[in-house]
Amino acid sequence: MAPVKPARDLRLDFFRGLSLWFIFLDHVPSNTVSWFTVRNFGFSDAAEIFVFISGYTAAFVYAPVMRERGFVIGAARILKRAWQIYVAFVFLSVIYLAQISYAASRFQNPLYAEEMGILHFLQIPEVVLLEVLRLRFLLPNVDVLPLYIVLVLAFPPMLWLLMRSPYLALASSLAIYLVVKVTGWNFSLYPLDREWFFNPMAWQFLFFIGAWCAVGGAGWLPSFIRSNILAAFLVAYLLFALALSVTWFFPAVTVYIPNWLLIFPLDKTGLSPLRLIHLLALAIMVVRFVPPEAAFLRSSWARPLILCGQHSLEIFCAGVFLSFTAYFMLVEVSSRVVMQVFVSLCGISIMVSLAGLMSWYKNLDSRPQQKTAV
Repeated sequence: MAPVKPARDLRLDFFRGLSLWFIFLDHVPSNTVSWFTVRNFGFSDAAEIFVFISGYTAAFVYAPVMRERGFVIGAARILKRAWQIYVAFVFLSVIYLAQISYAASRFQNPLYAEEMGILHFLQIPEVVLLEVLRLRFLLPNVDVLPLYIVLVLAFPPMLWLLMRSPYLALASSLAIYLVVKVTGWNFSLYPLDREWFFNPMAWQFLFFIGAWCAVGGAGWLPSFIRSNILAAFLVAYLLFALALSVTWFFPAVTVYIPNWLLIFPLDKTGLSPLRLIHLLALAIMVVRFVPPEAAFLRSSWARPLILCGQHSLEIFCAGVFLSFTAYFMLVEVSSRVVMQVFVSLCGISIMVSLAGLMSWYKNLDSRPQQKTAV
């Protein structure tokens, strides 16, 4: 008999969809609505949420395949997914370059080319396009996709090790993270004076922590999460992060805080340990207080977020285009708060509509074809 497929955890889709909304809002410069995203209330932001959930989901989906059909089939399925993400990245980069170039030339505004870093493309497009294919020229706001490609490419051997020795796999990932923190090793970009914004050797630790929770950490995690002592410590840490975040947006408050506590900005490229701990604290509190059968996950207002989370790759790509479109509207039409709210709501509405349309097509394709009598 075929093994029973585990039920889908709607919490993953809900919070991944929420992270996609936050990423879109954060990518619109000078956007008042982005003040309500998670990055303003602690050390971590939507990128950490997305990578952690992606690691958990990858293990949740591909571990049963590798367990039942072997390493080769499991690795082939994972590499197929990496190829899909790579193709999406190439199409996104080419169309994104065209979008920015058209806006810069049509409206005679060099701000777009400078802000979005496409001056090299306008001068030597053939070289830049080749570097895009090599993952060495990354436009702003698309950095998550090449990071995801590298993490998925490295996932087959790590998943194999996770399924056999979870703690050894986690220790290996931690060792890589510590080496990167000491050496600062990162991938270089074109032009050569730049590096990856998300260092894959550092961010792999968060990705594999998520995978470890799905495969190897399930044994003792429930009792650990239910600890009241742990909950008290995590709440104190989250409040501490919230208090320090205020100093970043209201510098006048810093006169009341000791200098050794003025730690902003935290290292995002190398995934600062404070950011990592903050995300894990959020994840533990969510798992503790939001059960898989929570009623709100099946409510009508949560449905748009869940739909976006179920089509994360396509919605992320759409969010990149929409963020530049919103930026263009704020520059060329109006930058007033009313306009910021308008473009933010329009962008989210388009993302939800696209996700709903994709779900409709998916359900349509999955229906059995009825034979028509001749």
